[in-house]
This record gives sequence, C-alpha cells and structure tokens, in this order.
Amino acid sequence: MKMICIDEMDLLNCIKRTKEVIRMIIPKGLNKGDKVAIVSLSWGGAGDGEIYNRYLTGKKRLEDVLGLEVVAMPHALKGSAYVSTHPEDRAKDWMDAFRDPTIKGIISNIGGNDTIRLLPYIDYEVISDNPKVFMGYSDTTVNHFMCYKAGLRSYYGPSVLMEFAENVAIHDYVVEGVMRTLFSNDVIGEVEGAKMWTSDYLPWDVAENNATQRKMLPETHGYEVLQGSGRVTGALMGGCIESVNDLRGTPLWPSLDEWQGKILFLESSEDKPSPEAVACMLRGFWATGIIDVINGILVGKPQGEVYYEDYKSVYKEVIGIQCGRPDLPILYNVNFGHASPITVLPYGALAEIDCDKKSFKILESGVL
Repeated sequence: MKMICIDEMDLLNCIKRTKEVIRMIIPKGLNKGDKVAIVSLSWGGAGDGEIYNRYLTGKKRLEDVLGLEVVAMPHALKGSAYVSTHPEDRAKDWMDAFRDPTIKGIISNIGGNDTIRLLPYIDYEVISDNPKVFMGYSDTTVNHFMCYKAGLRSYYGPSVLMEFAENVAIHDYVVEGVMRTLFSNDVIGEVEGAKMWTSDYLPWDVAENNATQRKMLPETHGYEVLQGSGRVTGALMGGCIESVNDLRGTPLWPSLDEWQGKILFLESSEDKPSPEAVACMLRGFWATGIIDVINGILVGKPQGEVYYEDYKSVYKEVIGIQCGRPDLPILYNVNFGHASPITVLPYGALAEIDCDKKSFKILESGVL
C-alpha cells in the first residue's frame, strides 16, 4: 500500500494518524480479464422485464470498457419479487462470491431499502479470509459496514444498473474514478469535481430510453466549504445518510474509538429526505458521540439538487451550532451518490480536506 505525507510533514505523525488505515485488509486491484461477480443484495429489479435489458447493457460495458469477465450470481437475476422474499439467498450469493477463488471482484446491481435483512446470514470470516474488491452505493452502505466489521476495505462507487448501464455511454468521470481506484496501486491523489452532472429521469422500463442521452447540466457550484479552515486528514467512513442512520444501535455500528479521526462522508438518496429529516439524523449521529471525534465531513451532491441550499443550512445549523462543532470542516457538493456522475471512495483510506483550496484528496492507493 503506497502512502504519502502532506508537504513533508513529520513521518511519525503521519503514521500515528493512519494506524487505523493500516490495520484494514486491502484487496488486490483488478486487471483486465478478471472475473467479477454481480449481486443483488437489496432490490432485485435487474431480473425484471425491460430492466433486465438494462442489466445486459451494464454487463456489456463492464466487459467492453473495463475488460472484465462478468458473471451473475445464481439469485441476482431472479426478479424483484423473489429477491425481496429471500434475503438468505441474497446473502448466500455474496458469501459464495467471496468464497470463489476465481472471482476477483464483486459489484452490486443496485441498492434498495432492506439490505439490513441480510444481517443474520453474514459470515464475517468468509469476507476477511477472502479479500477482494467489493463496490456499490446507496443501501449497499450496509454491506460496506459489514465489510468494515470484517476488516476489509470496500468501495463506495458505481453500480451496474446506474453508472455502468448509463444511457448511451458510461460517463468518462466514472471510468476515470474506477480505473485509478480499482485498477491501479498508485496514490489516488486529488479528486476533482465533475464539470457536468445530471439527475434527468428516463424510465428504465421503456426500451428506447436507453438510447437517449440524459440531459447534462454544467456544474455551477463546485465544491463548497460550509465551515472550517485549513487542512484535515482522516480515514474515510460513511455512505447514504438514511442507511447509515439505520445502522445506529446494530452490531454493525463501529465503536466510538473506531470513529476517532475519521472523515465522515454522507449523501442523500433518491427519496430526497426532507431537511428536517436530515437534521434529525445528524442529531442522532451526534448523540452517539461520533460528531465530537471525527475530523471532517464530506457531503455529496443531492439528486437533482433538490434541497441544495436547505441541506447546506441544516449542516451548518446542526453541526456548527447545535452540536457545537463550528470548527469541523464540511466540504459540500462532492460527486458521490445519487447525482451522476460519481467517483469511488475507498473505506478506510486516508483522505484530506483542504478548506482553503476547496479541495479533496485521497492520500494513498485504493488497492494493493
């Protein structure tokens, strides 16, 4: 694992701050020709009607653009009704994908809203004993916390039905983020914001929509610093705010010591939770103690920029005033989550927020 220290900072201080990063199992990177497994760990729509054709598009892109060999696990394409009824089979697919030595990576078809139902069926030793790349986002947050509990780095990033099956073509921003995070062991470095974005909705069950490019909009905000100054570093931890909130009080919630010094990343789902709901969730996080011990917060671009200004006000009010952390750096409008395109965030990777430069860096490689 390659590490760098900021501006010639003292090496011992760098090692001290990153000891929680070093303890994680870092999987080997992907290479062209590698076999990757596709899983449906929450919603099973990839097997439904016209949406199955969208799955085939995503599969072909993974093969043609990234050079991967793609296999669907046995229950991944059985349809939303079956997948919803059988969380044990969803979990079995995931465990079996880890066990299979010919499979080098695992990618979620999409998120959903009930991944937590897999909890009784997870064998954490299977995950830790068979480290490999696992990627997805949204409610796949729950699976990422399962990986974290097992000690394995996983990757908050593109899914098959969303990013890889993007209408007409995968966004270059997505391909670039995947390649430098999962296919290279170079330090990831600065993560620049996307120049264009979209949340244009074209129904997936209408076949001709897949040949229609979604309307792209110029990025007019860029990264915004809501509060804080200077530079902070910390290991990345977080996900979809609603899913992270669901984990409070469960066996997947890390101890307060494990939250120490983290950079918490949060983004909101396509359900577009109200500002009041987001405020309640943030206060809930504060009640667990984590807001007092983290080093910074990254906030993802809201889908459609709905509640864009309202969410800004909520974070400043709740974190800065109600939680008493006006010093805590918050970088807003970062490209991960439910507005396209998105980058890849490796759990446990050392990252930096520079409030003065309005920049975000990942200070190590994503994979071995």
